[in-house]
Amino acid sequence: MMMVNVHDAKSQLSKLLDAARRGDDVIVTRRGERFRIIAEPTVDRVAAFGMLSVTVPTDAEWEEADAAILADFEESLARDANL
Repeated sequence: MMMVNVHDAKSQLSKLLDAARRGDDVIVTRRGERFRIIAEPTVDRVAAFGMLSVTVPTDAEWEEADAAILADFEESLARDANL
């Protein structure tokens, strides 16, 4: 555990942040009050936005999907007309 006062923390901030990143307890004191420096976990942006790594369908793929939907719709209309 590292405990320093505000004056020392100002001159050793990088060292204290590195210690917090490693998981060490870092306490800064000011007039008897204690403040803990805690490293916030980093977010794996690749995992968080992994869905963006999927390729976007091409125009031809969109047209093929639209044609299939239209064919299904027209088929359902024909079925309904025969009832």
